[in-house]
Amino acid sequence: MFLASYARSYISKDFSINYLGPTIIGLIVTLILATIMEILSEGTAPLAFEIFKQTGAFGNSFIFLMTGVATDYTEIGLIWDNIGKKTAFWLPIITVPQILILGYLFNNFL
Repeated sequence: MFLASYARSYISKDFSINYLGPTIIGLIVTLILATIMEILSEGTAPLAFEIFKQTGAFGNSFIFLMTGVATDYTEIGLIWDNIGKKTAFWLPIITVPQILILGYLFNNFL
């Protein structure tokens, strides 16, 4: 909630649209931001909705929520220990491109 409040108060709408908007650059910046913020994944839903509110980019909000889960260090570590390292490597390799494609489709067709 704090991050969403901060984003609403101090991050300009123009900045949000330029760097988190429904463009390829916006998708990539959102992907990077979500990967970094995974440590707070359970509490980032308000921030994802703030991204949507400021930019109108549903795909970016989707990417923000889904990429955090797909790149979660803890989950990848559990897969590494319990299933194997090949599977752990394949998790982000397979899921992140799918999430990016869906985010792009959501931005352009919804």
